[in-house]
Amino acid sequence: MPAPDAIACDQLAKLVGTPRAPMILDIRPAASRASDPRLIASARPLPENSLSVADIRTLSADLSGPVVVACDAGHGRSQGHAALLRHQGLRAEYLEGGHAAWVQAGLPTCNPAPITRLDASGRSVWVTRSRPKIDRIACPWLIRRFVDPRAVFLYVLPSEVASVADLVGAMPYDIGEVFWSHRGEKCTFDTMIREFGLRIPALDRLAMIVRGADTDRLDLAPECAGLLAASLGLSRMHSDDLAQLEAGMGLYDAFYRWCRDATGERHNWENHAGPAR
Repeated sequence: MPAPDAIACDQLAKLVGTPRAPMILDIRPAASRASDPRLIASARPLPENSLSVADIRTLSADLSGPVVVACDAGHGRSQGHAALLRHQGLRAEYLEGGHAAWVQAGLPTCNPAPITRLDASGRSVWVTRSRPKIDRIACPWLIRRFVDPRAVFLYVLPSEVASVADLVGAMPYDIGEVFWSHRGEKCTFDTMIREFGLRIPALDRLAMIVRGADTDRLDLAPECAGLLAASLGLSRMHSDDLAQLEAGMGLYDAFYRWCRDATGERHNWENHAGPAR
């Protein structure tokens, strides 16, 4: 049973990828990250030289909601920083067993190496075509839930994606002739899962649904048609692309939880009123 102010790996794993996930802070030393650069999925790496008491005070102002601090093995480094964050009024726990226990349990990790553009606050910045339908909503959902919860997404005219990417230092995605795009029969969502090393069965299932809906192959899974219909409906409900993205986050949250937890569940109408008299 976890110690007070600790969270076990299996408990945290149930939250990662959902709207209830805490902010995970990776505070491993630089040497540890060099030997294993993978991050716990959705974790935010903090520079080793920015973990003084004053830095914690500054950091706490940038955080909201629950926080989980992860070091190598869940000892004094993470426990101390979780205690300092609690002192600043945050709900903070340390990860029991740390990064080592998470990896040993085979829980989801993310390869951060493909992220090449960060803003001054350490957030990844992305740009794509305006008027998104499927891939351009699914990819931001994937990034915010499993890679970088603070990621910034920009939608611009197709002809301006490249110039805006250069202007603001953003990574272009789901457009031709860029790294983050379709590859063969796979869509950009597939590309991101592969490049970030997200080996999660529920994401693989969701990827097939996204792929079928995004590439007009509705035969890939029965759910493809439903995702297409919901996506086109959202596109017509929202003229603001960022408002559509926020609405789409809930849609993909629901599809992910179905892929993870509910594929075997069936539903039918039952008369709960009892026999007629």
